[in-house]
Amino acid sequence: MNAPVDVSFFPRAAKPLTSYRKFWAARFGTAPHLPMSRAEMDKLGWDSCDIVLVTGDAYVDHPSFGMAVIGRMLEAQGFRVGIIAQPDWQSAEPFRALGKPNLFWGVTAGNMDSMINRYTADRKIRTDDAYTPGDVGGKRPDRAAIVYSQRCREAFKDVPIILGGIEGSLRRIAHYDYWSDKVRRSIVVDAKCDLLLYGNAERALVEVAHRLAAREPIEKITDVRGTAFVRRPDDDSRLGWFEINSTSVDEPGRIESHINPYQTTSEQAAGQGSSCAKEDGQGVTDSVAAGPEDTRAEGQFSSNSPVATAAAQPLTFYVNPALPSGKLKLPPRDRSVIRLPSYEQVKADPVLYAHANRVLHLETNPGNARALVQAHGEGATARDVWINPPPIPLTTAEMDYVFDLPYARAPHPSYADENGSHDGATKIPAWEMIRFSVNIMRGCFGGCTFCSITEHEGRIIQSRSEDSIIKEIEDIRDKVKGFTGTISDLGGPTANMYRLGCKSPEIEAACRKPSCVYPGVCQNLGTDHHPLVQIYRRGRALKGIKKILIGSGVRYDLAVLSPEYVKELVQHHVGGYLKIAPEHTEQGPLSKMMKPGIGTYDKFKTLFDKFTAEAGKKQFLIPYFIAAHPGTTDEDMMNLAIWLKKHGFRADQVQTFYPSPMATATTMYHTGRNPLRGVRREVQSDDDTVDVVRGEKRRRLHKAFLRYHDASNWPLLREALKAMGRSDLIGNGKHHLIPTWQPLGDDGYQSARKKNSTPSGAKPQSAVAAKPVKGRMLTQHTGLPPRDTGTSRAKPSRRPR
Repeated sequence: MNAPVDVSFFPRAAKPLTSYRKFWAARFGTAPHLPMSRAEMDKLGWDSCDIVLVTGDAYVDHPSFGMAVIGRMLEAQGFRVGIIAQPDWQSAEPFRALGKPNLFWGVTAGNMDSMINRYTADRKIRTDDAYTPGDVGGKRPDRAAIVYSQRCREAFKDVPIILGGIEGSLRRIAHYDYWSDKVRRSIVVDAKCDLLLYGNAERALVEVAHRLAAREPIEKITDVRGTAFVRRPDDDSRLGWFEINSTSVDEPGRIESHINPYQTTSEQAAGQGSSCAKEDGQGVTDSVAAGPEDTRAEGQFSSNSPVATAAAQPLTFYVNPALPSGKLKLPPRDRSVIRLPSYEQVKADPVLYAHANRVLHLETNPGNARALVQAHGEGATARDVWINPPPIPLTTAEMDYVFDLPYARAPHPSYADENGSHDGATKIPAWEMIRFSVNIMRGCFGGCTFCSITEHEGRIIQSRSEDSIIKEIEDIRDKVKGFTGTISDLGGPTANMYRLGCKSPEIEAACRKPSCVYPGVCQNLGTDHHPLVQIYRRGRALKGIKKILIGSGVRYDLAVLSPEYVKELVQHHVGGYLKIAPEHTEQGPLSKMMKPGIGTYDKFKTLFDKFTAEAGKKQFLIPYFIAAHPGTTDEDMMNLAIWLKKHGFRADQVQTFYPSPMATATTMYHTGRNPLRGVRREVQSDDDTVDVVRGEKRRRLHKAFLRYHDASNWPLLREALKAMGRSDLIGNGKHHLIPTWQPLGDDGYQSARKKNSTPSGAKPQSAVAAKPVKGRMLTQHTGLPPRDTGTSRAKPSRRPR
């Protein structure tokens, strides 16, 4: 129906995914599921795998799971692909299950960072894992990408290792590690992988796979966009690059020498190695330029001669050669590399860490990004981590190709229970969440500093065609077991950025802004939501589709620019509640998050209430807020709590700031500096620094303000309000924030997630030591608590009654 239209010029610079000649193994055809055992390989007629993928997630053959997308993409290129999902990492033997890969290992920690998957924002061990059958925790090691890479190397030493996924993508340079509270090296160095593919890596992976299949050594593959690798200082392949040194701050740029005012033009030219002497044969023009006195001295013409009047010419002005000759000539961007401060420098100096992070985020636009290099080690161990520019985004046709691959849209049969079902004890919660959803786009140009989507997927929106999306809805209706007529989501990283982008390809290619919507929506950004509205209408008109819900987050500052979209969304695609994320009400933290002011939320709420009333429905907005974000003061949280009470909100789940690797807000948390501004050694204004919420007590206080209605938080809030001089908020009236009285025996915490709730008088689950498994070696990667030696029972308790 609708032909794919590409609004960006970036994709035209890349080789299409479908243009490669298929590998010879394409003759084996398509597998119903990618094999996870030798028996499945035998059934397919394979004697070996060309590529073996190792993942920390259970294998679900669905386009929302990265390993399934990568596996099916490589299969479509003709390669035989096997998967080892959630292997036992205690030895290398499970990694030999499918035999030696012919080409390479593909390693990922999974759809989530393994540390975020394993630990809460308060560094407590989670008891569950949504990407594991039965929601069981502990099925993957800490820093899984490193552990898996080491085991792959141990299993088959000479097979190249290609690392990918979000865990590797966000650790491509030296980064702050929240869990160990220190700066760690690039994961390329720690994992000892041959190549790291960052971002959505279909384009890079297909190219690398075909080059390896053509017997090109992996150490020679250094020119693929979206890759990172280690280069030694004596590597000849680094020749021909123009290196820009950015290893320090507060150093002056190009300095122009002062001009001697007493020098003549000829003397200045001579100092520059040139001459002002006139060339022969320039005739009268030179004479006129020399001045009338000179011509008379030479006796050629008199000043009254008619010939002199006829030969008169305009004066010619020459540029002083001692002055700067216009713009500084820069080396070509595609052959330029920026040298960041070394790992040792950023580890020791927070200012240089903030500077390196700022440079990294400025070099993320595929249209103008330059390569980056960061030194690790000194002397004999010195090597450079080289990061090529980001990958070229996929075209609409390529997006359709990726999502139209033959996915089974179900978990691997080995996870089924005795009834052959995936809905019982072996249910995978992450699959259950996206089982009936459709991903319509990739990327995000919001630039929120606490989010890593832009660093991973990029800020150029890559959208599928309308026909491809409708076809997937029909496939869910016709093929997915258990479908009752409701599509749970049509979205992606955001719900309403489908087909939005810069109006000018030239401006888009040159832009270096971190966000297209902060501090306001860019005038060059196209905000037409009509293509998305058309998909909504066409989708819900399909036979057998009762309801299409929107579960992805709505970017409400864009939505208010299109009342037609808000009306369509509110009246047809909200299931009673719509979640949006203003994140805060105060300008201080909002400016550090790069989020719009609370006034934009009020505008959206006005439209939401208006269209809800017109439809005769009862629907509610559920706003999300973040506690303890860098730049948030205690007064900011108090004002947020007052706003929540005034508007009748009681937060059930509290989202505390989680410093994820490479995020701009994580840099603020670690350094106390603001990388959204130019980083200076000396603080020149309050905007150069950031108030960082550190320590368990202060983080608990900020969470307590969000849950002001929870009686277990009242003692802490009373103490804080008195210290802040706001005792007027303590009382038993409606205008007070918390009461003066405390209920008896109410020391438990009730959460929307039962596993996170603590009954009154009971110890939290994290405080109960788990008994180690007999015979299992305890390592830093097992995730097990310390061994119980009985010494804790011998010590008397010092806590007062």
